[in-house]
Amino acid sequence: MQPNRPARPAPRTDPRAAAQQARMAASLAGAVDLAAVQARNEAAARAQAAPPPSAAAPVGAPGSAVVDVDEATFQSEVLDRSFQVPVVLDLWAEWCGPCKQLSPVLERLAAEGGGTWVLAKIDVDANPALAQGLRVQGIPAVKAVWQGQLVTEFTGAIPEEQARQFITELVAATSGGALPGAEDGDGAEPEDPRLDAAEAALDAGDLAGAEAAYRSILDTEPDHPVAGLALRQVQLFRRAEEAGPNALAAAEAAPDDVAAQTRAADFLLGTGDVDAAFAWLLDVVRRTAGEDRDLARTHLIDLFGIVGDDDPRVAPARRALMAALF
Repeated sequence: MQPNRPARPAPRTDPRAAAQQARMAASLAGAVDLAAVQARNEAAARAQAAPPPSAAAPVGAPGSAVVDVDEATFQSEVLDRSFQVPVVLDLWAEWCGPCKQLSPVLERLAAEGGGTWVLAKIDVDANPALAQGLRVQGIPAVKAVWQGQLVTEFTGAIPEEQARQFITELVAATSGGALPGAEDGDGAEPEDPRLDAAEAALDAGDLAGAEAAYRSILDTEPDHPVAGLALRQVQLFRRAEEAGPNALAAAEAAPDDVAAQTRAADFLLGTGDVDAAFAWLLDVVRRTAGEDRDLARTHLIDLFGIVGDDDPRVAPARRALMAALF
């Protein structure tokens, strides 16, 4: 969970609501699930057992800094490898002229990188399921994966200088450097008196007031470093409270109602069962298609963002989602 999060709501008059909010706050604070940690460690161990990336290895060979990837090798060459170094996906096709301009640039940069990152080339015509799962809208498409998660991307051919900057910032960020646009200093939350009203509302258990306060901040500063995530968290508190324990029974009674399934997942997350909330929507993704599947996928990704990528339960769920989409 990211350190800048809203204060936890104080107990409310209804003891059930108070217990629910307390459990939700505890889960969002990043309680550790040992099974998820083990899964994450196993993936990292597989990556460490693999040959380290090397610019000297032939293209496509184990440990190469440039590798051709298909559906069969995506897990090992992209997801597992991304626990070792960042992996940049180059999604291309033989008929794509701009791809032929960008791909050699990326290959040259990968060679220059000396194994600090891996370029994974994916032919979208030969691997349509991968292209669909990665939501490729146009090519060339470049997407960066770090520790099993998509972290940044761009579409279209860009000049070599911009491509080099993209790679430089990615490697710096994933090696402990500051993310682009991050603050200098010790990372402490900047003082912002506008947050006082929202935090006071949370202290009083007034979720509607807190939501209004955070919205007011975002109306004037859409990129506020705290208010955006805080608003999403408060909205989850409200959805979970409104759904109530009947949400599970309602979802089980209407398995084809995706809205009912998302309410059930919200309630599960609200009661602190993060793994069950993720698993509930993963099941929906696996057994649906088209718009229903996309709604479930989008809602699950939103829950990932609310819990926070620092929570050890998120990365395994993201990998499970990617596998389910393929």
